[in-house]
Amino acid sequence: MTEHAEFVVEIPFHDIDLMRVVWHGHYYKYFELARTELFRRHHLDIDQMKELGLMFPVIESHCRYVSSLKYGETAVIRARMVEVEYRLKVTYQVFEATTERRVAKGYTIQVAVNAETGEMHMATPPVIRDLFEA
Repeated sequence: MTEHAEFVVEIPFHDIDLMRVVWHGHYYKYFELARTELFRRHHLDIDQMKELGLMFPVIESHCRYVSSLKYGETAVIRARMVEVEYRLKVTYQVFEATTERRVAKGYTIQVAVNAETGEMHMATPPVIRDLFEA
């Protein structure tokens, strides 16, 4: 469907827990950063969504942890759009940059919502599908 987008982050001290590894909840933040980059590459950011009168709330998310990241390591997060017809499904792969060791994988699902009324669209609007299917 589309190529992937990457986001690179050096793990900061405030992302680690008492076990000295990245706290599990931060992976969703990394997913969002990579997803934002993916959307930007397809000319869809917050301003464009606002102009179109759309919002895309996350309605489902999943993360499978394979190994740990530690303070100071560099993570590469790859995001790829895999579904666009009725919902937006983005998959993620997280790797440690130096060794390319897989750290986590997951997905998020978002739906199009009318920004004014809050009503969910039953299908992804064609203008959005076209951005990702090109």
